[in-house]
Amino acid sequence: MKIRKGQLTDLTALVNFNQAMAMETENLQLDNDTLTRGVNGLLSHPERGFYLVAEVDGAIVGSLMVTFEWSDWRASQYYWIQSVYIRPQNRRQGIYGKLYQAVKDMAAAKGDAASFRLYVEHENKPAQSTYEALGMEQSHYLMYEEKVK
Repeated sequence: MKIRKGQLTDLTALVNFNQAMAMETENLQLDNDTLTRGVNGLLSHPERGFYLVAEVDGAIVGSLMVTFEWSDWRASQYYWIQSVYIRPQNRRQGIYGKLYQAVKDMAAAKGDAASFRLYVEHENKPAQSTYEALGMEQSHYLMYEEKVK
C-alpha cells in the first residue's frame, strides 16, 4: 500500500468517494458540479489543506481530507480530518489507520499541530470504534451550525 498526497489527477476518484460517502452516511446526493469545484478548490490551494490517498496496485482504495484551523490559545493548528472514505471491499484492513498515521507524521515533521480532530455521525458506531482504537477520544464540545442559504 502506498500513501501519498492527493493531486489533480485524483479529482474524479475523490469526487466519486465523496459522493459515495454522502450517500452512505447521510442518504444525500451531492451536486456533482459543486462537489467537483470543492474538491478541485482544495487540490489547487494547498494552503487550505490536502487530501491523502491510499493506493493498492495503482488503484485508490481510500482517502481523507485535512483542513487547518488556527488556534490562538495554542498558537498552533488543529488538523481537521474530513471526507474519510474507504471502499467497502477494503474496509477493516487498516487503511484508515495508515492514512491517519501519515497525517500525524506530516504534522510532527512540521511541528505545528495542537490536535487532530474530526466529527462523525452519532449512529456511525463502526467509525467511532476505529477512531477510538487509534487513540482518539470523544470531545466535550458540541457542534452548532447555521447554514447560509
